[in-house]
Amino acid sequence: MAKLYFKYGAMGSSKTAQALMCRFNYLQKGFAVYLFKPVVDTRGEENGIPLVKSRIGLKSECIEFYNNENFFDICKQYDILHERRIIIVDEAQFLTKEQVEQLKEISQTVPVLCYGLLTNFKTELFEGSKRLVEIADSLTEIKSVCKCGRKATINARIVNGKICLDGEELMIGDETYEGMCYRCFKQRVESEK
Repeated sequence: MAKLYFKYGAMGSSKTAQALMCRFNYLQKGFAVYLFKPVVDTRGEENGIPLVKSRIGLKSECIEFYNNENFFDICKQYDILHERRIIIVDEAQFLTKEQVEQLKEISQTVPVLCYGLLTNFKTELFEGSKRLVEIADSLTEIKSVCKCGRKATINARIVNGKICLDGEELMIGDETYEGMCYRCFKQRVESEK
């Protein structure tokens, strides 16, 4: 049955790896899989071909989209809206509200599986994640652990070895992100004051 799914987790929870494994499973069963990622995710490309790439080495070619693109137009372009087709979106937190609403309508015809972060480094919902939580048919948390062993729920941005609490929501560069539990996050913020 076609639905809109949102599978979310903190940094390092294997979201992308799970998206790629899901893709493989559908391909094995004879489905046509359309794997998407936002253009702002610049981490994977080989020979000019955009890739979705996990930290454990899994990768696949994908279709990139801009935040001003309409998924109805994309579906027409790739002739997606037919039986035995699946849409998988990695880094779904970067979808716009409108794109999530378009994917909800599309999910009435073909399954749409979205993988992404729930919150940014300021512990605030991303626009795409917020709308996915509001209208997805299925929500699944992909759990990961903090260094202390508790469940990671915070996506801490580390800049120059310290937790960063200010700045633009999207920052790609020398910073790193770490999944942490709230307790470790608060302790580290307090100790770095």
